[in-house]
Amino acid sequence: MPEVTISMAAGRTDEQKKAIMLDITNSIVKHANVDPEAVVIQINEAPHNNKMKGGKTFIERNAKK
Repeated sequence: MPEVTISMAAGRTDEQKKAIMLDITNSIVKHANVDPEAVVIQINEAPHNNKMKGGKTFIERNAKK
């Protein structure tokens, strides 16, 4: 059973997350030759204050835009 875990900053809509998971599921079905029922996708979202890139939290990075 293929399992995929996605870690990303919070902020996407449920519809966006569903589309991401469906695209990944379809890719695994196509390339790993498995049934969609065997594919598990999980999204772990981090609040922007708990995620950092380049020495700045995502809150700090977003404030500069």
